[in-house]
Amino acid sequence: MECFDYVIVGGGIAGASLGAELVGRASGTAQRVLLIEAEAIPGMHSTGRSAAFWLESYGGPGVVALSTASHEFLSSPPADLAEQGFLRTRGAIHVDSTGRADAFSHIPESVETRPMSRSELDATVPGLSPRFVQALEEPGCADIDVAALHAAYLRQFRRGGGAIRTNSRLIAAVRSDDVWTIRLEDGSSVEAGVLVNAAGAWADLVAAAAGRAPIGIAPKRRTMVQLRVGRSGIARMPQLLDAAGSFYFKGETDHSVWVSPHDEIACLPCDAQPEEIDIAVAVDRFERAVDWPVERVERSWAGLRSFAPDRLPVHGYDSSVRDFFWFAGQGGFGIQTAPAAAKLAAALLTGEAPDPMVAHIDPDPYAPTRFTTR
Repeated sequence: MECFDYVIVGGGIAGASLGAELVGRASGTAQRVLLIEAEAIPGMHSTGRSAAFWLESYGGPGVVALSTASHEFLSSPPADLAEQGFLRTRGAIHVDSTGRADAFSHIPESVETRPMSRSELDATVPGLSPRFVQALEEPGCADIDVAALHAAYLRQFRRGGGAIRTNSRLIAAVRSDDVWTIRLEDGSSVEAGVLVNAAGAWADLVAAAAGRAPIGIAPKRRTMVQLRVGRSGIARMPQLLDAAGSFYFKGETDHSVWVSPHDEIACLPCDAQPEEIDIAVAVDRFERAVDWPVERVERSWAGLRSFAPDRLPVHGYDSSVRDFFWFAGQGGFGIQTAPAAAKLAAALLTGEAPDPMVAHIDPDPYAPTRFTTR
């Protein structure tokens, strides 16, 4: 039976980035790392269906530190990871229809923003509904090339000696004599010193299969719709976000937009598919935001965002057993925080000093022990 130092469950951006960090860390002895993926290809679910943007204000104060720390890496990655950056600046505009003084209070003060006048709004987003009475620009918002980032991490992982097995769903894991014996769906088994749970929406199920108590990682379905519209010149227009959280959209091509109703529909871990009602809601909210004629729905899809009960990520060893490590609960910000989160988690996993990128970030708010000691 093959034995590894670490077996990572889940091949999305979480597992891929952490795997790349583990094989790349300086150590006296090389670490054997296996990444197991239940599907035929890594990143099929949340990672492959991401809305693909870096928005520093997204996720709230507990997430901003990870997003901010990741920005330089995403803009100018190490030469051994990629030849060019993964970001393309777009900018974002938060709009509000209530006129309340606290409408933008969810945006941390550390994030660069500036108020926009109505005349600026009309010049930037022609046809915007007059019901939006105030706006805040967040110029740092950028599109992320998610496919390139995920592929780069997987490539770096393989280059460092990491192994990947697809179609390898974890069925059960039993720990005895400080070793995990992990049984896979195809009937084979592997051994590991440390089992890393990076299974996204399936994280609690993986924990149960390993005899661990669930944390309460809850999958939430989010819908995206690509609309063909009767307006041109919108591909690079800033992303528009409703401060009330009812929609966001951004230009995709010269005549099409990506729209989300900002839904979070509780569901079981699954191959998420868009519901007709959610597509209709997305179209309706878009039509009430701008007067751009909707010509047709070109395509639609849905992905799973998974949250811990307090909506912060979970990074750290399980409170009840050594050598079971949680790397889950990335919500909708897993892509934009991946570089910093992976470096922080790698330090926690190995007990080594954290990378300078994350040395200033306190890992305690993300520890899984917060759910057993409160």
